[in-house]
This record gives sequence, C-alpha cells and structure tokens, in this order.
Amino acid sequence: MSFELTYELIAILFVVAMVAGCIDAIAGGGGLLTIPALMWAGLPPTAALATNKLQACGGSFFASAYFVRKGMVKLGQMKLAIACAFIGSALGTISVQLIDASVLESVLPFLMLLIGGYFLFSKKISEEDKHQVLTPTVFGFTAALGVGFYDGFFGPGTGSFFALAFVSLAGFGLAKATAHAKVLNFSTNIASLIFFALGGKVFWLLGGIMLIGQALGATLGSRMVMTKGSKIIKPLVVTMSIAMSVKLLSNQYDLLFWL
Repeated sequence: MSFELTYELIAILFVVAMVAGCIDAIAGGGGLLTIPALMWAGLPPTAALATNKLQACGGSFFASAYFVRKGMVKLGQMKLAIACAFIGSALGTISVQLIDASVLESVLPFLMLLIGGYFLFSKKISEEDKHQVLTPTVFGFTAALGVGFYDGFFGPGTGSFFALAFVSLAGFGLAKATAHAKVLNFSTNIASLIFFALGGKVFWLLGGIMLIGQALGATLGSRMVMTKGSKIIKPLVVTMSIAMSVKLLSNQYDLLFWL
C-alpha cells in the first residue's frame, strides 16, 4: 500500500471528509464521497474501505457526543442496542470474507429507493414521537443486530437503515431517530475498524487526517439536525437514498465510475 501523500492531496481529502461528515450526521451516505476519493488517491479497494471506517468513526463519534450532550440521546437506555449493533457488525465483517455479497449488492439499490420513498411519502414521519412497535429489548436483538450485521457485511446506507428502524419500529420523531442512529452507527464503525485493523488494512495517517475533517463536518451537521429538524433531514435522506441507488446500480452495470 504505497502512494504519494502530497499536501494538495491531504487538503482535498480533508475537505471531502468534512463535507461527508456533515452529510452523514444529517442523513447518512457520506461514504459516497469518501470511498471514491480514497480510491482516486491511490488506495486499493480494501484499504480504501478500511481507512474509510477509521475516518467515519470520527464523524459518528463527534455527532453522537453532540447529541448526547444536548440530551437527545440517553446512553443508559441504549446499552443493549449498542452492544447488539457492535456484535452484528463484527459478525458481518467476518462473514463478508466468507460469503458472496453479490446477491445483496443487486438488491440494495432498490432497498435504498424504498427508504427514500418511505421518507418522502410516509405520513408517520414528523418531529413527534409515535406509537412504539417494538420494545427496546426486541429492537436491540432485531433491528440493531440486523443493521449492524449489514454494516459490517456491506455498508452503504447504514445510517438511513438505522434512522428508518427508529422511526418505524421505535416510534421516534425524525430528529430523535437521526441522533440515535448516529450512536449505533458509531458502534458498528468501531467494530468494523477493529477487524480491518487486525488485518492490517488501515492507512492510519491519511485516515487520521480525514477523521479531523469528519469531526468538524459532523459537528456542523449535528447542529443543523438540532435547529432544522425534519426540514433538512427529510429531503437530504431522500436525496442520498436516490444517489446511493444510482451509484450502486452504476457499479453493477459499469455505466458510471464516479457519482
């Protein structure tokens, strides 16, 4: 794993990470920017994915910390969900090395379109909490574990899947769901990073630089969630869901290489 790390390259990737961190904190999908940027910089695909997890940890951590400080998330009530998401991600990271992910890759673009459609048309989505479908315990062992496994196994759109689960199954309002989604996403990111690090795939210097950019962007995005709520979250989730669908379909059919 060798490439020339110039000041210009550092500056570009720092800005990309900052923008991605802001998008991730609000709607998820920042990897659409950072993974292609890392591969453009010269990292092999596996190293790009691994390094992306490192910088994504920065964004999800600072976004989570902001939401916890503001009282939107109470960690004591999320212990089980956090643990389940971590375990699921670890199992997914191990499984992806043993199982063909091509079937999931072909189905995922359509799942992302469904998520975008749900956020666009559902009357259940608002700032107010609704009826809770699953208890926290059941939610942890189903949604948190399942989406966590998905993040370790494949990854794109994890934040959107968590947000959707909190809205539709936990009955959370949109801003509250987004805040809780970031906490679980941090848990899954850490789990994947550990296993990538054990495999020696992480480019620590570059990932650390991008992590700082992610932290700045995530802090800005988190504040926008607090002040703008569904006015900004809803359209951005729909936009990023469509963008991820187009990107994934283009990868499959070799129509586009960059979004």
